[in-house]
Amino acid sequence: MRKESLLFERWPRFAYRHARLVLLGTFVMLAVLASLWGSFRGDFGDLFSIPGSESQEFFDLLEERFPANAGDSGYIVVRSADGVEDAATKDRIGELIGEIEKLPQVFAVSSPYEAAGAISADGTIARIDVRYVGQTNSIEPASAEALIALAEETSSEELQIEAGGPVVQVAERVPPGSSEIIGLAAAVVILLIAFGSVVAMALPILTALLGLGASFFILGLATSVIDMPSWTTQFVAMIGIGVGIDYALLISTRFREARSQDLSGEDAVVVAAATAGRSVFFAGGTVVIALLGLWVSGIASIGWVGTAAAMVVATTVAIAVLVMPAILRYAGPVINSLQIPFLAAPAAEAETGIGYRLSRLVQRHPILCLAGASAILLLLTAPVLDLRLGFSDPGNNPESFTSRRAYDLISDGFGPGTNGPVVVGFRIDDPGAAAHVGQASGFLATIDGVADVGPVLFNDDESAAVVTVIPESAPQDAATVNLVHDLRSALRDEYADSGAKPLVGGSTAMFVDLGEQLSDRLPYFLGAVIGLGFLLLIVVFRSILVPLKAALMNLVSIGASFGVLVAIFQWGWLGGVFGVAREGPVEAFLPMMLFAVLFGLSMDYEVFLVSRIREEYDASGDNTESVARGLAVTTRVISAAAAIMVAVFLTFALSDQRVVKQFGIGLGFAIFLDATLVRLILVPSLMQLAGRWNWWLPTWLDRLIPHVSIDGRLSKPPRPVAPSSD
Repeated sequence: MRKESLLFERWPRFAYRHARLVLLGTFVMLAVLASLWGSFRGDFGDLFSIPGSESQEFFDLLEERFPANAGDSGYIVVRSADGVEDAATKDRIGELIGEIEKLPQVFAVSSPYEAAGAISADGTIARIDVRYVGQTNSIEPASAEALIALAEETSSEELQIEAGGPVVQVAERVPPGSSEIIGLAAAVVILLIAFGSVVAMALPILTALLGLGASFFILGLATSVIDMPSWTTQFVAMIGIGVGIDYALLISTRFREARSQDLSGEDAVVVAAATAGRSVFFAGGTVVIALLGLWVSGIASIGWVGTAAAMVVATTVAIAVLVMPAILRYAGPVINSLQIPFLAAPAAEAETGIGYRLSRLVQRHPILCLAGASAILLLLTAPVLDLRLGFSDPGNNPESFTSRRAYDLISDGFGPGTNGPVVVGFRIDDPGAAAHVGQASGFLATIDGVADVGPVLFNDDESAAVVTVIPESAPQDAATVNLVHDLRSALRDEYADSGAKPLVGGSTAMFVDLGEQLSDRLPYFLGAVIGLGFLLLIVVFRSILVPLKAALMNLVSIGASFGVLVAIFQWGWLGGVFGVAREGPVEAFLPMMLFAVLFGLSMDYEVFLVSRIREEYDASGDNTESVARGLAVTTRVISAAAAIMVAVFLTFALSDQRVVKQFGIGLGFAIFLDATLVRLILVPSLMQLAGRWNWWLPTWLDRLIPHVSIDGRLSKPPRPVAPSSD
């Protein structure tokens, strides 16, 4: 007699029999987390640290020797039809400067009448620079909001006043909430259509919200000691809602199937936990591995975002595996109650289902189906050949944002490069080099691509200096990236062995460094994630071909989703439909982050589907029938889960933040393609062509790796496989 699994059999029995105790403990834990969150939660910010980069060395120089220039900035742009030199306009601008100086955390305000180059050539536009006491993530949101409010209150038809800069960008970002609500509403509709029961619909939703709520409390506490980007909450909400519903849906569906076979409530819970629960555990493990792989980027902020998302996934897995058995104790007996007329779904699919018929169709014409689906995916992937990575700026914001209007005013009055200045710093270790540094403005003006150069500014002891360089091109243009490299090369040659070390930094150079570091680390990241996922699937399915197929299929669906992103965000196709304000590059960190999420989520469906196929194969030994049966019993749940994921992700395309919009569209299209062309066409056609080779594993490797059953039937070893021409 075999020993029962502690996590997947003994615990579900305990949780079912002591459901009240388990649920009470869960809610007590939530209450404790909520209380701690209310007292100790931190704030999100947008500070990036790029260890080893020149832009990071430049920032460290400012903090060490030029602290007055280390803080972040905002600015006010004023446009007057009468000209900013008009006496009445001068008085109003003077009053405005006085009001800005009173705002909290403002360090210094520059008057456009005293700063060089702060008034446009035609005299109608002026810029007021506002320097804050710290970096953006350390500035109270109320401080930046006060600057925006002041601009709105004082702006008029005669004197247009807009606010911009990094501080304003962060303050303008819409907090999470609306997209999540729309996504949940879409999930409700999809679940009702798929299962036809209000209770069957509500169970995955409530379970997902339970996991998401606990995750956000933990995440809020983490921000008190960890710096995370402001878009972290929306990113993890997308993932948390999707996987939370998916995992609960898989377990509840298997529970319904077990109950339809006349099992008791307790036995049905154990069966669901031992089969679907194991699938959830291993699928969630692949997602966590992929997300934690973001630490390979070498960027702490990106690593922490991946960790936050991995924590959300791990929490939803824990809720599904540990708490759902207790929930099913009460919801199980009425899980098919409150049915919607004409929408009632069978508890278990059979050969009459669409999944079975579709599989049989594909298996009759596997080469044709394989070629057709592959052609569509390759066509969608083709735009990736024109992929240009970069970073969005206020010019990509909707025109309803004051930062976008300020950006346009700056471009009109001073040229597009003024929105992305490059700052050159000098670390002066030899006092005799100060004179040479003082001539830097003239030298920098001779470099191609430079529109203007400011004066050289020294600190008190002349151990450091800074000079601002205005490019001819906009921040997102490839010409600006080239200029950063040209500046660095020319300055190294000019100041070699001079006793002064030149450093090219500022936000524009920082984004260049960030993009290049991410590109350099991407191959290592891909190798680590794919390699670990491949090894995990070998252990789970005891096969070489299944993990290899999964990795290739995931790469294909991810490539197609990037092709869609290029078409929409770079080329502007359907830009109006998705609210893309202006064409621009794909975010430089998107390939790494999207791959982490999509690889993990695609593995979810792979584990769900193939584990059921393997279960059928172990029972029958018939490859063709097991593929058809596996697809038949999982099509409804995978389709519903994927539809929910797509709906949740695409609702985030409604966000005003370009980066969130790209995440939503990229994830939504990838999951759609994965659940349709890949999971319904490519997988059955490939598995049909492979025959018994699907389950082949070298004998020597079989002895090396541990034996783990994903369907819970440990009393029976996997059916031995001898490859044949089947």
